[in-house]
Amino acid sequence: MSDAPQFEAFLRQHQNLVFSTAMRLLANRAEAEDVTQEVFLKAYARFGELETSPTAAGWLRTVARNLSLNHLTRYRSRWTFFSEILAGRGEEEGEGTVDFAAPENTEEQLASTDRRAFVEQALEKLPAAQRVPLVLYHLEDQSYEAIAAQLGVSLGKVKTDIFRGREALRKKLAAVKETELGIVA
Repeated sequence: MSDAPQFEAFLRQHQNLVFSTAMRLLANRAEAEDVTQEVFLKAYARFGELETSPTAAGWLRTVARNLSLNHLTRYRSRWTFFSEILAGRGEEEGEGTVDFAAPENTEEQLASTDRRAFVEQALEKLPAAQRVPLVLYHLEDQSYEAIAAQLGVSLGKVKTDIFRGREALRKKLAAVKETELGIVA
């Protein structure tokens, strides 16, 4: 490819978006890296179209989401088992982010960074059946119907999993907050 420097710049510009999308869904750094690599292989094949496209970021996010969901479907039994193990061990925090309002000062910025880290850690510890629909709904802005169609489950199951995921996330975040404040239950 004669556009190697342009593709490298394109890759650098979009790599965090693609990786964070995969990381939120897979909650496994190595698998997210694999999916990210696969996304950019597909982007490389279509780089002539994507290079000047204003929707390139959306295309990359969609491909990352679909490949992540395909990966989860393909390795469902292994994925359930390992996500349970990881939830018990507290694996390393990923590089994905949750957006919060911009802080006014350094103290607020540090607090915001801590909140993001807590949310990401708690999200990674959720069972995949709750984490995936929760991420698709809240972070990928998909409707319940679209999530049900993508995951091949009923609308009721999606709603239940999102509700249970929110409750589990709320409990995990409350436990972290209590631990920080030294509150013993």
